[in-house]
Amino acid sequence: MDTTQLTTTLTAIADGIWGPMAYLVIGLGLLFTITTKAVQFRRIPDMIRQLRDQPSAEGGLSSFQALVLALASRVGVGSIAGVATAIAGGGPGALLWMAITGLLACTVGYAEAALSQTFKRRVEDEDRRKAGEDIGGMPYYIKHGLRIPFVGGLVAVLGLIGYGFVFPGFQVSSIAASAHLAFGLPGWVPAVLVTGMIAVVIFGGTTRIVRVTQTLVPLLAVGYLVLAIAVIVANISQVPEAVMLIVRSGLGLQPMLAGVTGAAIAWGVRRAVFASANGLGEATFAAAAARTTHPGKQGLVQTFSIYIDVLLICMATGLMMVVSGKFNVSDHRGGFVIENLPGIDAGPNWVQESIDTLAPGWGAGFVAVAVLLFGFTCLLLYFYVANSNLLFLLDGRRGPGWTLVLRLGTLAIVFAGSVVNADLVWAAGDIGLGLIAWVNLLCLILLFPVVHKVCKDYDRQRREGLDPVFDPEALGIRGADFWKDPARVEDGTAEQTARQREASGTGG
Repeated sequence: MDTTQLTTTLTAIADGIWGPMAYLVIGLGLLFTITTKAVQFRRIPDMIRQLRDQPSAEGGLSSFQALVLALASRVGVGSIAGVATAIAGGGPGALLWMAITGLLACTVGYAEAALSQTFKRRVEDEDRRKAGEDIGGMPYYIKHGLRIPFVGGLVAVLGLIGYGFVFPGFQVSSIAASAHLAFGLPGWVPAVLVTGMIAVVIFGGTTRIVRVTQTLVPLLAVGYLVLAIAVIVANISQVPEAVMLIVRSGLGLQPMLAGVTGAAIAWGVRRAVFASANGLGEATFAAAAARTTHPGKQGLVQTFSIYIDVLLICMATGLMMVVSGKFNVSDHRGGFVIENLPGIDAGPNWVQESIDTLAPGWGAGFVAVAVLLFGFTCLLLYFYVANSNLLFLLDGRRGPGWTLVLRLGTLAIVFAGSVVNADLVWAAGDIGLGLIAWVNLLCLILLFPVVHKVCKDYDRQRREGLDPVFDPEALGIRGADFWKDPARVEDGTAEQTARQREASGTGG
């Protein structure tokens, strides 16, 4: 079997893994929406309040810092190229189903974040001085929540290898391709640039990673949104017609697109899941790092991050393409139902064409820079995830040698990703990530009674006018050792917890 055949085979396997997974995520989202009484809608004011009220603490991040760290993976190339491929495969109606999936399935993100907070640990981080670090995520709630340490360890090994030594190459490959298209640069130029940028940050430790993402991600998200809205405003007369086209084709009411309604649902659901990383476990590590008084708080913050990605970034991208008419729709028989861009493949090129309707000649350069910066922040999150998995495997032991290996390995794959064809590795990596995601989703199902307790406890305390604090013993939750240690917090949260427990009558 040659390389092309192997790539095709692995891609087919990956599609078989990822296809049904997207529907499982939206199914779980609907179930979780019902059982939590639509927490994602009821608690929107609390989402905003949590971002505003929580400062960072020694050893932990603020809720806002954890939010932007999660957004580093969610808002990126998938929010640009992924939306284009959704429209190509399912027509403008795919945007309707992306929005529906974002609204329902964000409860899966809520569950992930709540569990990450519940079962996190405090470990010694060699990048910090006089402080431990709050670490949690998928392997932690598998080990301490489900009490299956072997599976937690296996997921951590796969996460360490994938996010440290495989997945970074894919991001840089996209950066190099975009730079070549826009500026004609050979692959080694972005390879050297991005490798140097990553080295400066990751050798500065967790604190520097957080500072860089905290600065870049909001600027990138706001800047991209402003430009997308400008394109939409420039085509304002087309907006009502575009919105009607999106809704009617998504519901199968547009005669010309009736034949792709099923594809609209399929592509909309899948791309919403892929773009938001909802249920994939990727954002659980950032969620666990926040220093807060109740897991439900960070669950709401992570839900809000999905709103930002799917309902703002992705929808703005899609509407920009539709109102400017810069899209094609496949008939899935080798032709097109709509062909506005002959010979131009779905992806960042469609965004470039849309931007060119506002500022001719600027689209390619803007998208290349956006892909570079979005990809860069995503690489920082990948390293953070890999390092969190390494800390889980070290289990409190010091491992400066392993940390150095991880850093050097990440830099190597970042450089190699710019100059080699990654199709085969992409397909293999998709299989590995897909299998991890299936394990994560099954664990979320098994642990949902814990999520339900966390949500009910948060609601009870809010009804009583309290600032919720978490007492796992009062709720009968085992394995949440972080919350039992009065010394876990050095910023006054422990004192606040004691006062709140006394006020709520749960004991001290």
